[in-house]
Amino acid sequence: MRIGITSPIVTANPGAHSTWEDKAGIAELTAIAEAADRLGFHHLTCSEHVAVPVEVAEQRGATYWDPLVTLSYLAARTTDIRLVTQVLVLGYHHPLEIAKRYGTLDLVSDGRVTLGLGVGTLAEEFELLGATFEGRGAIADDALKALRASLGERVPSYHGSHFDFEDLVIEPHAVQEHLPLWIGGRTPRSLRRALTLADGWVPFGLALDELTRMLAGSDVPEGFEVSLSAGRPLDPIGDPDRTRDQIARVLEAGATVVSTAVHAESATHYCEQLEALAAIAAAEPLFS
Repeated sequence: MRIGITSPIVTANPGAHSTWEDKAGIAELTAIAEAADRLGFHHLTCSEHVAVPVEVAEQRGATYWDPLVTLSYLAARTTDIRLVTQVLVLGYHHPLEIAKRYGTLDLVSDGRVTLGLGVGTLAEEFELLGATFEGRGAIADDALKALRASLGERVPSYHGSHFDFEDLVIEPHAVQEHLPLWIGGRTPRSLRRALTLADGWVPFGLALDELTRMLAGSDVPEGFEVSLSAGRPLDPIGDPDRTRDQIARVLEAGATVVSTAVHAESATHYCEQLEALAAIAAAEPLFS
């Protein structure tokens, strides 16, 4: 099934967050992850922010679970579902930090990591972490090249415009021969970056017609992943027809993977919704 879930609980974005999540924790998240894994969903996600200014938190939300800790725990409680960072901010890390930390996660999860990566937009957070905000796009491009040269390599070597290293051992390292890199963003530049330096694109905040236009105007190669959101939370139990329509529209727009959220009143209800969504997907060849 090429349907993943945008993990609840781990973020609290205004307008995309249910009240039951406020009191939920790792037990509820684990139950949802285990259900999604058992039912054959493609992936679950966790995003990254270290510290968000108070005024920004009012718009973006303040809750952001650490992706490495969260996905590592869920890796131990699942067997098949992919673990997607959506997204890590490239400018906050040296490429070898990502290669080592998430390469280790790839090892312990038996090769289930997909790295969603982004350039970042929050200047205050860059400043807090001592990262360079101006010119971050060029730095991110070089970081992507360095990361690709390092993932799965015991002794990586790279000589670029911003990163330069050799004769260093990274052990353990990723077990996937080609660990997938997806690029987040909402601009034509993010799509070009994904097409030239990565394996997939995971945009956000764009209308479906705009996504369709951007993809139609690009030379998308075979095997390139396009992970698109199904939009409003799905209600597979209460409105299966609208659920089918939302997923079908996203696939017709060019998605190879659909990322979904479901309407729920509790973690138990969330798992029941996943059961219903899996049944709908099993009956629709287009969704496989």
